[in-house]
Amino acid sequence: MKRVGIIGAGPAGLTAGHELARRGLEVEIFEAGPHVGGMSRTIELWGHKVDLGPHRFFTRDDKVRRFWTEMAGEDRQVIDRRTRIYFGGLFYDYPLRPLNALANMGPWQAARCVMSYAGEKLRRKNEPESFEDWVVGAFGRLLYEMFFKSYSEKLWGITCDELDADFAAQRIKKFSLGEAALGMLRLKNGSHATLVDQFDYPAAGTGAVYDRMAASFRGLGGKLHLVTPVSGMAEDGHSLRLENGETLRFDHLISTMPLTALCASLPDLPEKVRSACTGLAYRHTLLVYLLVDQEDLFSDQWLYIHSPELRLGRVTNFRNWSAGIRGAPGQSVLALEYWCSDGDALHGMSAEELQKLAVQEIRTTGLIKDAQVLDATVIRIPKCYPVYRKGYRRDLAVVMEHLKSRLTHVTAIGRYGAFKYNNQDHSILMGLLAAENLGDNARHDLWSINTDYGVYQEGM
Repeated sequence: MKRVGIIGAGPAGLTAGHELARRGLEVEIFEAGPHVGGMSRTIELWGHKVDLGPHRFFTRDDKVRRFWTEMAGEDRQVIDRRTRIYFGGLFYDYPLRPLNALANMGPWQAARCVMSYAGEKLRRKNEPESFEDWVVGAFGRLLYEMFFKSYSEKLWGITCDELDADFAAQRIKKFSLGEAALGMLRLKNGSHATLVDQFDYPAAGTGAVYDRMAASFRGLGGKLHLVTPVSGMAEDGHSLRLENGETLRFDHLISTMPLTALCASLPDLPEKVRSACTGLAYRHTLLVYLLVDQEDLFSDQWLYIHSPELRLGRVTNFRNWSAGIRGAPGQSVLALEYWCSDGDALHGMSAEELQKLAVQEIRTTGLIKDAQVLDATVIRIPKCYPVYRKGYRRDLAVVMEHLKSRLTHVTAIGRYGAFKYNNQDHSILMGLLAAENLGDNARHDLWSINTDYGVYQEGM
């Protein structure tokens, strides 16, 4: 193995490149955008530093922790976590706490939740096929409707009976909002370590880790090409075809580009694989940033917006993260997240329409009261959530088998590349193990990462 080409400088691609360069291989990374870090980068707005939504770091994997700590360095701090859920005009602590939840629900609604849960436990159930089947069967219909349904449907753009039960197994099997709710109702004891009360955060924002990683990669002799989009693979199957028309040959290719885009560019793709790719879809994110003329708006780092009458899905308040990312005193920057698919109403909105919607909806929640919104901007992130529609596993298995058996010199990793709902730590782990496979002749099955559902860090 001499030369490795990597598509994408997000957490997975950059980690793989760094570790291969550390092993002495010749590595080139091609990034379409002007920055490294992918969805985990940090940008500057109005003199403040902000991430692309909330990006706390948490892992149980020692290998990932050691690598991330090495890249983050000492310039980081411990953040006391505060997160809530907005539902029905009320704010619920997350994880749910008995007094707060009971005060919001009232004893009658809490009793109804208990009866709904008990009824499901007595009912004979088949193997769940959908997210709705899984959650209702585990926690009762009332808890499902309060704390799962609307948020999930906003995120995925499909009904919960169309969403695969696999998503529930990934995100809530070992820990869940439902489990917290059962604890709140005294139906289950104990807490789960994934809802950590504190987390590490780089003083200059999440993106600082990847900026340092890129600098270290270059110091190891790696070549990083920014603003260099890759259109796909050339006919020989070993070369990358750049959008500028250039073709570069490598001994091995690592792809973090959307799996469907990679497949579309593969030479002689069998019709069965091409058809399977049409069953795999991604969801887009629309981030509306608001500059608010007030410092102490609310104490959460982020909130989940479950109320179905609002299209807003999540709100991040960057004033409550690291002091190193704060700009002028007396101001706050909020990121409001919306999700969309090609052709739907949100996708077709102009920046001005999205800004107007965001201001209207954040005022509806009461989070900014009558504080003045000084400015707003919109950032669109395409194809950032792989959609776990029912049956997606069959289509993904066809694509996986083709890559494993026919294209052994191609490795697909990362959230986009492996069609996996990765957090930062999972993408870093994929990069580390990909480097071990290529540099140390290890035999890690990278497709199995994130199938160990118990290690997920969040129930949302």
